[in-house]
Amino acid sequence: MTTLVSLAEHVDELLGTALHSKRLDLNELTLEVDGEQIKSVCTKLRDDPSSDFRQLTDICGVDYSTYGLEKGKSVEKPRFGVVYHLLSLSHNFRVRIRALLQQEQPVIDSVIEIWPIADWFEREAFDLFGIVFKGHPDLRRILTDYGFIGHPFRKDFPLSGHVEMAYDEQKGRVAYRPVTVEDRILVPRTIREDSQTGRRHTQSE
Repeated sequence: MTTLVSLAEHVDELLGTALHSKRLDLNELTLEVDGEQIKSVCTKLRDDPSSDFRQLTDICGVDYSTYGLEKGKSVEKPRFGVVYHLLSLSHNFRVRIRALLQQEQPVIDSVIEIWPIADWFEREAFDLFGIVFKGHPDLRRILTDYGFIGHPFRKDFPLSGHVEMAYDEQKGRVAYRPVTVEDRILVPRTIREDSQTGRRHTQSE
């Protein structure tokens, strides 16, 4: 049986220039790959006997626009990324694939032809992050309403949203209208120290 360590050594030959970097820690293998070659990468990882990743367990989007700011520094990184989680039942191990998307309007090939279960995963990433999966046969919203404006998991999406729903007396039905609630800014009001643990806690307005 192939081990995760041997797979980490094998992916250099298997993926070639499509592999940008790899990291193996805490028994987890993460591969950063070229987003323009995602279909080729996924096909090889599925079909090669040393990997045999026949099951896709998840696809998620990432918005890196504020990455590193919490540590007081800005990290140069493409704004969007797509992360794929694969499972090999025959070898009993998993791998994480990350593709960074250079463009402000993120586009990447769909992997439905490789794993049909990608259908709803890709629709979710499109709905929440605005990532377009080229070749998807039915790319439309799946969690938000069809008339929803924007993509709520992007870091620049307002907490209050763009519109709200309310009953319209004249129309006799529920309808959209501009948001009437101002964004709430959470500012620490008090700081206290736990006498038992020594940890500092903040209470916001």
